[in-house]
Amino acid sequence: MTGKLRDLTVNRDGTQNIVITVPVDFTSTFDALKDKPVSIEIKKASKKRSHDANSFLWALCSDIGRAMTPPLDKVDIYRMAIKAVGVWWEKEEPIFYLDAIRKRWESAGVGWFMEEVDNGRPGRKLVRLYFGTSTYTQNELKPVLDWLVDQCSQMNIQIPLSKKEEQELLERWGKK
Repeated sequence: MTGKLRDLTVNRDGTQNIVITVPVDFTSTFDALKDKPVSIEIKKASKKRSHDANSFLWALCSDIGRAMTPPLDKVDIYRMAIKAVGVWWEKEEPIFYLDAIRKRWESAGVGWFMEEVDNGRPGRKLVRLYFGTSTYTQNELKPVLDWLVDQCSQMNIQIPLSKKEEQELLERWGKK
């Protein structure tokens, strides 16, 4: 959820009160969590992907998938794009914990997947965790769209947008 920081007061004991204004009815959640420990993360809001950018991404994935022999599902193409130029994080984990990590990570969506990389250390694996594009910024999504457009060009698939229209689509990111 997004909101705005409105006030900060310091209590006599040194604790601080933060006032946040939110644009939705938070009453029931507040009542359920009042006076209980909660996890809090406050960071500057960033633009999210517009519906147009999302539609364009999936149209490209569908077109590429249909043109493949044999045809591939659009989700497979989407994951190929993320793997090629998307956002990921690497970490080393004990082998016995990999199934739990994969299950939890991949439950976030179709673009969230894990790849195991054998680093040679006994009982451990280096894993690469890929993020789905729903969390991408405009600058993170652009290489994914560019990669998909390039694949279409290489396969002689007609691109539904001109370069100018694609740039306008990215500039509208988050404005809808």
